[in-house]
Amino acid sequence: MSKRAKALFLSLLSLVVSLPAMGAAVAESSTRQLNMPQGVTEVSQAAYDIHMIMVWVCTVIGVGVFGFMFYVMYAHRKSRGAVAENFHENLVVELLWTIVPAIILIVMAIPATTALLKVYDTDNPDIEIKITGYQWKWQYEYLGEGVKFMSELNTSLDEVYGREPKGEHYLREVTEPLVLPVGKKVRFLVTGNDVIHSWWVPDFGVKRDAIPGLFTSGWAKTDEPGIYVGECTELCGLGHAFMPVVVEVKEEAEYNQWLAGKKAEAAEYAATIGKQWTAEELMVKGEEVYERSCAACHQTNGEGIPGVFPALKDSPIALGAMEGHIAILIDGVAGSSMQSFAEQLSEVDIAAVVHYERNAWGNNVGDVTQPLDVLNYKQSK
Repeated sequence: MSKRAKALFLSLLSLVVSLPAMGAAVAESSTRQLNMPQGVTEVSQAAYDIHMIMVWVCTVIGVGVFGFMFYVMYAHRKSRGAVAENFHENLVVELLWTIVPAIILIVMAIPATTALLKVYDTDNPDIEIKITGYQWKWQYEYLGEGVKFMSELNTSLDEVYGREPKGEHYLREVTEPLVLPVGKKVRFLVTGNDVIHSWWVPDFGVKRDAIPGLFTSGWAKTDEPGIYVGECTELCGLGHAFMPVVVEVKEEAEYNQWLAGKKAEAAEYAATIGKQWTAEELMVKGEEVYERSCAACHQTNGEGIPGVFPALKDSPIALGAMEGHIAILIDGVAGSSMQSFAEQLSEVDIAAVVHYERNAWGNNVGDVTQPLDVLNYKQSK
């Protein structure tokens, strides 16, 4: 046996010996998976089925081609006295390697087209949900139900900056998940508010770009309750890694109960716009809103990030006129990362966070911002 043959034999032997250990390592790791996930919706099942069909077609072609090639190399080797033919072309062979692949492609196109038609079949939904991407959060609006809310990262900044150990669901937890019922076809209408985002839930087989000024659509229907996690898959700026997608699928009765609760919550919010809030109530509410929507940029202590995000502590904005402070939150600041929160926060939330920023960290302006002040500013525009 030649040295090259011996080396090849020893390499193959070492690979065979190591396979059990490699298999055990893969089995121990929950993050490794050899095949494509199957998912829980009709769309993901269609994608999985076409994937498996193509895998087996390619496997059969590969085995056939390489098997024939190795046979020819073995049966017609020089040591057996084989002499190579000398010819320029062969019409039959050329026809075969043109016609056979064409037939294979046509046959593969039939199930692929069927799967694509299913993926884009968004007609006749039971529920429609508008999904809007913001830097860096998602807004969900249940069309026709009067329910709309923001879904933001719920991982604490202490975990993000390493001040405390990272939790089990680090960067995969949100303030409010998207909630869906089992057995209902849900159509997603996806758009963006500022830059291009991409809404992706692997178990649903749904990935749609969220493009400002344009709606893209997808759908999902599953009979498996549970919590499914995805993320933004479009590089959308500094906080791209901090806008996960969390979807909770509930039994229909639980979903109806949840939806009724959200409608009642929306009605309660509408009723509080005219309420005269005390300074103490606004501080408590404002701190909650600030930690959720503002602290990532301006920091918990209000000192911001020098050269990146301005401080609010002792700032001209927080110490200046109340109307100007409200205007910043509603209109945003052109040419900066300070976006408009007019569609992200309610009048109550904006009033509370403005009051908090004007009276926290030693600012102590002393005035009280009411939801009516915010509403009056909006109506005056």
